Amino acid sequence: MSFRLSQRDKDIIAFINQFRAVDRDSLVDLFFKQLKSPINACNSVMVRLYRLELIERTQQYSPTVYLPVDAKIKKNSQKILHFLSILDIYKQMCTYSKPKQVIVEDKPTGQKGGIEPDLFCIFKGSPFWTEIQRNQYSEQKMQAKINLYEEFFFSDEWKALHWQPEERSPIFPSVILITPVRYAVNSDHIRIIQVSSIHELMEKYKSSANSQKEARTKTAHSSGGIRINLT
Repeated sequence: MSFRLSQRDKDIIAFINQFRAVDRDSLVDLFFKQLKSPINACNSVMVRLYRLELIERTQQYSPTVYLPVDAKIKKNSQKILHFLSILDIYKQMCTYSKPKQVIVEDKPTGQKGGIEPDLFCIFKGSPFWTEIQRNQYSEQKMQAKINLYEEFFFSDEWKALHWQPEERSPIFPSVILITPVRYAVNSDHIRIIQVSSIHELMEKYKSSANSQKEARTKTAHSSGGIRINLT
């Protein structure tokens, strides 16, 4: 079969391969929003790519969810909801600034049993590992997860990760816990941020930045709020 793919076709296929599960409405927002009839245009493109066997799909969800052709995910798997949660966090970030160096289900240690954040990216100039907690866990289990990050911190292996800036000292990413509850976890070595969404993170940062700006007018030593480079 002879066919020619547009650059948008290629970008859509690559995006689905990267995020593993992508719903139709997200594709509309990310690739078709500027068109006169974005939903119709998206449906037409996705049907064509599906018939060309360049993507897979599942209609267990509404709207349709698209998968890579070599996806090892069952079409009714709960894993699809997991990947859609990662996609949602990415889309929230895009409303503020498009993330760079995006890695879905990052495995920076390269070893089983190491840290496995749901998402790595550089967002507004800062590196982040994001853990999305759709279920509630015990504080012991969450602290064990943080302990793995500390182990990796002390290994120094993170200093050689490919995204590290060449012109500056290596940076250990902040860890964002996307969770509807707050866990009594702590670390003396890595920054942990617990929020329910990226929108909450940005609101916290805005409040913190404003507070620190006001404090600097009164004293040379400001404190309080999360200190994080999101500029």
